[in-house]
Amino acid sequence: MKDRLYLYDTTLRDGQQTQGVQFSTDEKIRIAHVLDALGLDYIEGGWPGANPTDSAFFEARPETRATFTAFGMTKRAGRSAENDEVLAGVLNAGTDAVCLVGKTHDFHVTTALGISLEENLENIAKSVAHLVARCREALFDAEHFFDGYKDNPAYALSCCQAALEAGARWIVLCDTNGGTLPPEIGRITAEVIAAGIPGERLGIHTHDDTGNAVAGSLAAIDAGARQVQGTLNGLGERCGNANLTTLIPTLLLKEPYASRFETAVPGEALAGLTRASRLLDDILNRVPLKSAPYVGSSAFAHKAGLHASAILKDPSTYEHVAPGSVGNARIIPMSNQAGQSNLRRRLAEAGLELGREDPRLAEILDEVKAREGQGYSYDTAQASFELVARRVLGDLPAFFRIKRYRVTVERRRVEPTRALTLSEAVVVLDVDGERKLSVSESLDAEGNDRGPVNALSKALRKDLGPYQAYIDDMKLVDFKVRITNGGTDAVTRVIIDSADAEGRRWSTVGVSPNIVDASFEALLDAVVWKLVRDGAPDYDAGAHVA
Repeated sequence: MKDRLYLYDTTLRDGQQTQGVQFSTDEKIRIAHVLDALGLDYIEGGWPGANPTDSAFFEARPETRATFTAFGMTKRAGRSAENDEVLAGVLNAGTDAVCLVGKTHDFHVTTALGISLEENLENIAKSVAHLVARCREALFDAEHFFDGYKDNPAYALSCCQAALEAGARWIVLCDTNGGTLPPEIGRITAEVIAAGIPGERLGIHTHDDTGNAVAGSLAAIDAGARQVQGTLNGLGERCGNANLTTLIPTLLLKEPYASRFETAVPGEALAGLTRASRLLDDILNRVPLKSAPYVGSSAFAHKAGLHASAILKDPSTYEHVAPGSVGNARIIPMSNQAGQSNLRRRLAEAGLELGREDPRLAEILDEVKAREGQGYSYDTAQASFELVARRVLGDLPAFFRIKRYRVTVERRRVEPTRALTLSEAVVVLDVDGERKLSVSESLDAEGNDRGPVNALSKALRKDLGPYQAYIDDMKLVDFKVRITNGGTDAVTRVIIDSADAEGRRWSTVGVSPNIVDASFEALLDAVVWKLVRDGAPDYDAGAHVA
């Protein structure tokens, strides 16, 4: 029989403490649906009453399969649990479970709270008992537990025992400062269990201040803890919390965890992990971390020619799990280090099958290397590489012809003490025998200037006639500029990342001494790649894309 392991998500609370992250109520609802689809056991929604967003969210929270949990703190000293307004606010949220945080480090009790150690124990016990008496599943977050245990193990343990005896379902050991290393976490967790806190009632909550949050969580599980807490994409205060997008596939796919434990995450949900990770980044308007384990776009990228050759024979040579198991995909980047194994693999992924002896392989490879000598980089710009290959093979549909484009940048004074920069772009093209002219400016809905590339992107995608439906869900998600050589001969390389409603992301590159030209080339490649991949018809076989 496998042991049951419970997964507890704190994205909607801890994630909101990430610098630069502020969820709206609607965003929290969307994220809750994403989390529930993954099959988590608990979703912590936030602290009702702590701020208007959390209060509104608990009023409008969605129905979930996961146990919805409200977060709060133990009662204050000097008043009863029945008359504590913080406890009342948490209970009034109406969730089936409530998690209360309480001090377990004697230093914090006497210094931060300014109360006696005995008063703190009483606050913990009476708060938990108050929840249990009202038929709530009670969880106790033992704040600063590992630091407290190292300073005063007897007192830290007494706090946990007080919560357990009062009826808490879970005692969660928190490495609040994120400084405890995995061997210590494992040793202390084992000692807590030996002291009488059952492992099936014990959880772990780690932070990533030493880059060890996932490793620390696994150490606690190895020692006997049976609940693990974390956030999607590792969001959280300072360096973040334990990353569930790393923990979940590790627990389900890697030994010894896959054989020892069962979770509520079904296989089909695991296959949606990459999409869930990117949806969260999309909601937060953040660029996904390419190097993220399992879900990053580089997690299964094989650049070296020897690696790609081995992958063709057996993927397990350089992949520890199958990319599709987590909803990701293998990438064979093209660069001037590439050999024919890389090339054939990458072409096959684009639906272009060429035999080993096909002379066009050398033509494509020569073209890629020549263009990289001019400043192009196809290491990350996979979509542009595919278009280069299709041009060499004569397999690139001619969807439309760019006739001309123009971008103007104007600085105008709108008030005596305030000036505004405004960009305007005009794109003229022929599509299906019809001349189209599109104009866009760089101001967003709030009147903020988004720059000339934004204006150019909007103008290009404003009216593509019969192709418009194919690109309506496109959006630019990242824009990177690099000067490839300095001085008066400087060449600008622009890499653009695009995404669509399917969750697909693709990168394109443009190179020119002029940043606007480089940007337009990358934007144009992004549109053409989307049309190719979506099977758009070729209305104008005589046209060519400039």
